[in-house]
Amino acid sequence: MELEKKKSPPHALLLPYPAQGHINPMLQFSKRLVSKGIKVTLANTVCISNSMLSDPKSLISFETYSDGFDQGGYAQAESVDIYLSSLRTVGSRTLQDLIKKLDESGNPVNVLIYDGFMPWALDVASKFGLVKAVFFTQSCAVNYIYYNVYKGLISLPRPGDNPSIISIPGLPLFRSWETPAPLDYLDLIVNQFSNVDDADWVFFNAFQKLEEEVLGYMPEIWKVRTVGPTLPSMYLDKRLEDDKDYAINLFKPNDEVCMNWLNDKPSGSVIYVSFGSFITVSAEQMEEIAQGLKDCNHNFLWVVRKSEEEKLPKNFINEISGKGLVVTWSPQLEILTHKSVGCFVTHCGFNSVLEAISLGVPMVGIPQWTDQPANAKYVEDVWGVGVRARPDDKGIVKGKVLQSLITEVMEGEKGKTIKTRAANWKNLAREAVDEGGTSDSNINEFAATLLH
Repeated sequence: MELEKKKSPPHALLLPYPAQGHINPMLQFSKRLVSKGIKVTLANTVCISNSMLSDPKSLISFETYSDGFDQGGYAQAESVDIYLSSLRTVGSRTLQDLIKKLDESGNPVNVLIYDGFMPWALDVASKFGLVKAVFFTQSCAVNYIYYNVYKGLISLPRPGDNPSIISIPGLPLFRSWETPAPLDYLDLIVNQFSNVDDADWVFFNAFQKLEEEVLGYMPEIWKVRTVGPTLPSMYLDKRLEDDKDYAINLFKPNDEVCMNWLNDKPSGSVIYVSFGSFITVSAEQMEEIAQGLKDCNHNFLWVVRKSEEEKLPKNFINEISGKGLVVTWSPQLEILTHKSVGCFVTHCGFNSVLEAISLGVPMVGIPQWTDQPANAKYVEDVWGVGVRARPDDKGIVKGKVLQSLITEVMEGEKGKTIKTRAANWKNLAREAVDEGGTSDSNINEFAATLLH
């Protein structure tokens, strides 16, 4: 009798938005899918692929498509609008070419999992009859606010508007300065929901207990599933062998310098400061942060990207010798889990907030734009894992304010409560991705429908 031909595993093509904070969560989700028996290909833009400093050796395949700016990506475009338009038109065409290429090579794609910032990818998936899944890297709460904006139920306050309160079922009351900041390209954010009702699955990089209330209010027509936190397994459940880091870096981290410096510092004594891979801080704000760090009673490690270094105050590096270390990039997860680190000063991008929550690190939030003011509100008022700075009328957080908040977290009574809550959330994050946890069960459910 002829042997039955072995059935090929289902093939998922994952399409992250071309930015570090979007690529890493989707890469980690890919690793979880592979562990469930799904074949995975992750597609980056040509520019991102050429910029990757590490070789992500794994069972995941990597492919490229074009955003129309293969040499410089976003930085090559004359404006945000021009880049996003090209990403949509050129990206749509070259994504179709990639799907055809994979099909012709004997690796047909069954499901497309795309970043919420790229809703046009759902239309591509529909053309090929693929299972359509959207992956949101921002929080459930923030996306629910944007969904209400898209539906015309609320509008976000703009600079100069009278103070107001935004009320949405399932969310705390938001004052004007706490809402996601309206952007010149708010359409990008809001239009994530233009065709979301047609998605077969709606994934969030969060976990059930972290956003339980708002999840209960999200539209019933969506097949909403939380699948986070998407950190390397060694920092959570330790079930995926060799999953020790994100494996894709667009900046070269100063690993040895950072870790050697931290090793000499007492337990819980260091303030870690980072505003991520994308944020640009004004020279005035940079000066205030520098003054606040200089005046506080603690050692600090500050990540200042090369493009931002010229904004540092003159002689600052010499003045902080011994007390502070400034690097152009850092191995963030290693630093957040180092015994010497007691507090994380962050812009409150959701990926960084989720990392800190999952690792039990208290935060001081200095939100800058987009979803960050809302994330900072949750950090302080809902999750209780940190405090946040309110800017002055010019949008600047003063050095004295930063110094005061650091002291509150590191030395005050409120800091003790924050540390207890942070430790509790760390346990809940691990439970979510561990065997039988909510995120693990949701990934199992998704994989089972593909394997069926």
